Amino acid sequence: MTLRKAALAGPAQALSVRRVVAGEEDAGQRIDNFLLRECKGVPKSHIYRILRSGEVRVNGGRISQTYRIQAGDELRIPPLRLGVKQDNTAAAVAVASKTPPRDFDIVFEDDSLLVIDKPAGLAVHGGSGVSFGVIEQLRAQRPEARFLELAHRLDRETSGLLIIGKRRAALNNVQDQMRAGRIEKRYLTMVSGRWMNPLQHVKLALHKYLTPDGERRVSVNAEGKASHSIMRLLGRWENYSLLEVELKTGRTHQIRVHLQHLGFPLLGDDKYGDFPLNKALAKEGLPRMFLHAAILRFHHPVSGALLELRASLPPDLNNFLTRIKRDQQQEYVSSE
Repeated sequence: MTLRKAALAGPAQALSVRRVVAGEEDAGQRIDNFLLRECKGVPKSHIYRILRSGEVRVNGGRISQTYRIQAGDELRIPPLRLGVKQDNTAAAVAVASKTPPRDFDIVFEDDSLLVIDKPAGLAVHGGSGVSFGVIEQLRAQRPEARFLELAHRLDRETSGLLIIGKRRAALNNVQDQMRAGRIEKRYLTMVSGRWMNPLQHVKLALHKYLTPDGERRVSVNAEGKASHSIMRLLGRWENYSLLEVELKTGRTHQIRVHLQHLGFPLLGDDKYGDFPLNKALAKEGLPRMFLHAAILRFHHPVSGALLELRASLPPDLNNFLTRIKRDQQQEYVSSE
């Protein structure tokens, strides 16, 4: 049966089982809510049926519909019937089958791991209205690879270091290190305002919620999950500050919400930022949110050797920083 005939015969089925790796931003979310957002167009009744029947597996085991996701969990999602028009479904399948391969800047690679410098504006995987992401393009670019899976996630507009497992044992080891807090992650960001403290620990609990139109948001709330960021001041000018942020926990939008709550919104942040300022900055050469995953330190899953990986600021952010250094008097320069 051809693909077209299959589409005409009834509501389309996904062509294969999907495997999704939960990121830090998913931690604490109930499995049913995660699936409802991950599997757009699938009827809610069908989501609960596959949960009750055990077709959804987490790390190879069965779970209940009240299970809460942990960062690094690998979810097996069975082929799903979509509650959309057949022609639209057929078109979506056709797009997914034509994922364009793409070369990425490789920071580290061996038989176990691949670490790339992800560009901004690209989702790490398809879903939720995105036909494909980094992992699908990597698989298209490396059709001979038998195993390529995301070890974690980065937001679509965040650039920087992203770990992909090339062997399941290596992937599991890296995700175990993440869950245990043994992977050091540092980001570079520029904020609006004059940040004064050279070093500041920020411990503010974060609570996730949905807006009336279904978008995910986060706020500081004493009843939320404990969250810890370490802010280091790298440079300060009249209107802006350059920070390095070390994440001790990995909550959804943690850096963005911690800094916004303290009165220092990230430049270009379209969810929690200073929107009039963002509009002006876009005209001045800052095309997106100033957030870059710059440093990773962790132990190699096979050799145990300590890896320290770095990704320099991409040209769009570096050009903006260079302009600020040129146009504004610098008040503070880190001695580190």
